[in-house]
Amino acid sequence: MRVTSSWRSPLDPERVLQVKTTHWQGNERQVREDNLTVEEPFEVRIADQSLAVIMRTPGNDYELALGFLFTEGVIQNASDVLKIEDALDSDGLPLENVVNVTLRASEQCAAPAPTAFERHFAVSASCGLCGKNSIADLMQTTPPLEPDTFCVAASTLYQLAAELRGQQAVFTHTGGLHAAGLFTPQGELLLLREDVGRHNAVDKLIGHGLLHGTYPYNHSILMVSGRTSFEIIQKALLARIPCVVAISAPSSLAVELAESSGMTLVGFLRGRSMNVYTHPQRVIASSDEAQDDSTPL
Repeated sequence: MRVTSSWRSPLDPERVLQVKTTHWQGNERQVREDNLTVEEPFEVRIADQSLAVIMRTPGNDYELALGFLFTEGVIQNASDVLKIEDALDSDGLPLENVVNVTLRASEQCAAPAPTAFERHFAVSASCGLCGKNSIADLMQTTPPLEPDTFCVAASTLYQLAAELRGQQAVFTHTGGLHAAGLFTPQGELLLLREDVGRHNAVDKLIGHGLLHGTYPYNHSILMVSGRTSFEIIQKALLARIPCVVAISAPSSLAVELAESSGMTLVGFLRGRSMNVYTHPQRVIASSDEAQDDSTPL
């Protein structure tokens, strides 16, 4: 796969916008500056035909494009993609916020043209799941996780939230981003991505694995800020992640899918407490008992 890097510094001005605001404290007010998270439309094209417009935070755009195509079933693995690059205008100049994906010749023939899709994807920052509405439909095409010996100490999980927050560079300055992080069973942060949409952040993690040959993530823990929805579990299942952890509550459908797919789902991770909703055997009492079941990213 031929790739031109789209990496941006976490505090790139294209990701953080400084504005003036009137701040009230009690009955007093003052004008001061505030930092906002940038949200912009991002277009994904296949063979120069528009497929999806995703509302996202700029940065790691190639990862987002590949992760989105993978979790939506447009591609099955990284080898389906011949190249990914910035789209060009009629004068041959790069188009801002638009990438073009070229599939291999066999895939181009096998895959429907973007105009033949049942609908033209338009993805908001809170959408996530597109075109799938039931666990039964998903499980027909995606097998459950294979039996494993993966385990993690409860004491390790208690530390993940602080580690994730400590590495959120843009959130620290804006307070307006979700984060998704990959951890080893020993609590080492392998990879972090931020975005206005938590599902976008997960897609960026998956896209990173596709770009760099580290997919699947079957020896990693996924932690997401906020709640856990069905689409987050769906994406984690496709990435073969055995354990998903969140700060807030899961939805009922997220719990059902995690149970059906053999995934451990943890919610309400606050301080030294948490709820393990599914497959609790992977969470153990002592870190000394945790097996070294990680692989380098």
